[in-house]
Amino acid sequence: MSVSDEAVRVGTETDRADEPGWEVDPDDDWALAVVATVGRQLRLRREAAGLRVNDFAVAAGYGADLVYKIETGKRIPRPEYLDKADEVLDAGGLISAMREDVKKVRYPKKVRDLAQLEGRAVELQLYDPVNIHGLLQTPEYARALFRMRRPRYAAEEVERGVTARMARKAVFDRDPAPELSFVQDEWTLRRRLGGTQVVRSQLEHLLVVGQLPTVEIQIMPMDREEHAGADGGIEVLKFDDGAAVGRSPAVSNGRLVTDPRQLRILELRYGIIRAQALTPCESTAVIEQLLGET
Repeated sequence: MSVSDEAVRVGTETDRADEPGWEVDPDDDWALAVVATVGRQLRLRREAAGLRVNDFAVAAGYGADLVYKIETGKRIPRPEYLDKADEVLDAGGLISAMREDVKKVRYPKKVRDLAQLEGRAVELQLYDPVNIHGLLQTPEYARALFRMRRPRYAAEEVERGVTARMARKAVFDRDPAPELSFVQDEWTLRRRLGGTQVVRSQLEHLLVVGQLPTVEIQIMPMDREEHAGADGGIEVLKFDDGAAVGRSPAVSNGRLVTDPRQLRILELRYGIIRAQALTPCESTAVIEQLLGET
């Protein structure tokens, strides 16, 4: 490989690795600490190997500027960067193992906080009037939604959002599993967001998830003349110690609430929404019908 070819290769790798979406949120203290620790370990191993930044950058196929940013905790290292650093520094897998340390850092703090709450909850009451709820979404449906955002997300941001959303679905794998109650407006299932195949796969997924013993999915028909969820979505999460948190655009501007009075309002509204919706069996029949029409 010629010098010019090497320069092109390194430049290409640098551009790809340093694209938007891998910055550290300056307000996320936990993420800052993780990335700073990983960067410091990378620097110490590089120095122990007797490599200057430029030498390591050329050997790894990345730009020196990116190496500086990662080692000083200003940039989240990609998984492939860690793998390449492990190879160049002959770390025997110890650097590659840090992939798990930085994996969750890529998720926005509010997503991590929500996933943590969902991971502790023993009961979840969830109503989404706009789209199919995030915990019920397939990767393809979630990707379609992120691509529709305006202003547009970069491709990297889309994938970051999809990965974070799918990570929350670990709640279904817990043992014992929490009780999950979902209410979906019928029209959220009828829209063709993402195209016919995406919608078909999403409806099929709802039928599969709805068969889980701890999951109930109810459909709010479009022809209902009374609808207690007209003010927006509702989430109520309950924990085994009797505590609970809730959220709704109609209460405290969508911020998480723990005040007993506000929680009672949310639970009252959710209870009425469930009563107004179709039963789980009736809802399954509607989903099957929609799948047949798609």
